[in-house]
Amino acid sequence: MAKHPPPDTLPGEPTRAVLRAGTSLYRVHATHREPSAYNSHLSHAFYFGGRFDSTPYDRYGYLYAGFSVGAAVCEVLLRSLPFESDGSPRLLQRKVFERRSLSFLRLAADIEVVSLMSAVDLAAVAQDPWLIHTEGADYPQTRDWGHWIRSQTKSWAQGFVWPSKRDPADQVAVFFDDRGEAPLLEPAGAPPVDFGTEEGELWLNGVLTPYRTRTAPRLRGREF
Repeated sequence: MAKHPPPDTLPGEPTRAVLRAGTSLYRVHATHREPSAYNSHLSHAFYFGGRFDSTPYDRYGYLYAGFSVGAAVCEVLLRSLPFESDGSPRLLQRKVFERRSLSFLRLAADIEVVSLMSAVDLAAVAQDPWLIHTEGADYPQTRDWGHWIRSQTKSWAQGFVWPSKRDPADQVAVFFDDRGEAPLLEPAGAPPVDFGTEEGELWLNGVLTPYRTRTAPRLRGREF
């Protein structure tokens, strides 16, 4: 567990990966947000916030996406949701999904990102799987490391890519809007799926079923 401050200099050359124009991406986001709009909210440096969010110490717009529907849904909706001891399906609380949507996107141009896909990639930035697998309690530290990696790859890194923690067979990425031309994502054809609608919830349950999860039912007008 590499939970320590970043070193003064890089121990190796960060691994560059090129994501090609046309790459399909999937984003779970607040329904009120435009599907391809970058999040400009600054997370607190020491409390709350996501793995590689911007903070007052490093300001940038950011956008998280999955390389599959499952990865996008799992990363946002299934964080720290434990399985029941009797093996029954997990229940996803309504407040977690009702104001969210999934959008189908694609890259409009080639971009360069830092790969954090392997142990070698992580070692090049003085890290191990802690950086991409640790839970939310350590996110203030992962944000600090993300800022440091950004500072060491200033002119070219338009984001990071790493294996999904919650769907390890797939990948996720974060993109930054302050590195020259911001990575441009465009709609991929299908309209967004609004999880707050009856049709959207039905669609979401179809995605959640293989993960032994379903949305919690409404009971007498109250969340169950």
